[in-house]
Amino acid sequence: MSKRTLPRLLQTPAVILLLVWMLVPLGMTLYFSFIRYVLNSLRRPEWTSPSISNWRGFGNYEYVYNSKDFWFALQNSLFIVGSILVLTVILGLAFAMLVNRSFPGRGIVRVLLISPFFVMPAVNAVLWINMILDPVLGLNGLAVEGINAAVKGLQDFPILGAFFSLWPEIEPISFRATQTSAYAVIMMVTWQWTPFAVLIFMTSLQSEDEQQKEAAILDGANAWSRFRNLTIPHLARPIAIVVMIQSIFHLSLYAEIEIVSRGNGNKNLPYLIGEFTSNNIGAASAAGIFAVILANIVAIFLLRMVGKNLMD
Repeated sequence: MSKRTLPRLLQTPAVILLLVWMLVPLGMTLYFSFIRYVLNSLRRPEWTSPSISNWRGFGNYEYVYNSKDFWFALQNSLFIVGSILVLTVILGLAFAMLVNRSFPGRGIVRVLLISPFFVMPAVNAVLWINMILDPVLGLNGLAVEGINAAVKGLQDFPILGAFFSLWPEIEPISFRATQTSAYAVIMMVTWQWTPFAVLIFMTSLQSEDEQQKEAAILDGANAWSRFRNLTIPHLARPIAIVVMIQSIFHLSLYAEIEIVSRGNGNKNLPYLIGEFTSNNIGAASAAGIFAVILANIVAIFLLRMVGKNLMD
């Protein structure tokens, strides 16, 4: 037996188990997406069982494609994921640069910055929507109430009163509304995942070449020039990895949308799949295949970006 054969034989059970683990659910989803499979169908009871006689072809895909919420869910998925990625990378860079300096209590600050990442997504959503973003009892409503009270008090001043009397009374924003619920999801997920970016960037900054920075300072480079020409290229690989990992997780957001808006005007592809799953398994499977295609397109783009950074 050659030296290569034995390692391959030892790896074979794990590889076969992994393939079965991946291919069986995907194969069942593909099968269900081509048949009529409705859990509660009084008109056609034969559709309640996954039989090959209920073959529908691409009818489920056409049904999902033409549904009123499909394109909105697709656009909303990309909007939420893209916004979270931009915010977490920017905030992660800013906080990592700040805590990379030496100051009293830096260890405690680092622990506090990382701690939101360990909060469960459902708990995070409940805390944000009820304790922070609620227009009556949350910090959102209390802050607006305090601002209105301060402006009303300033209206009694003899000189400034005329100016502040022109100010309209501010109304708190209801983040459960259709137009603003997506922003609530973006804020709470950004708060939870920024510590992940901070941790990756902070670790990478420890290996930055200090001699290059000292040479740049001697050459008269200002802080922005050093950040743009030295720090950003050094963090190119960590940024690409953060974007790739977060994209994988954020494309499957569900708990936050369910808790914030119950899908009322704020749906993504996983939530749309969940709505179909309540009765129409065939349509849910077709929507799941659309989600897999979208995830693979994003993954190919991100893998190319990561690979390019790793090769540079």
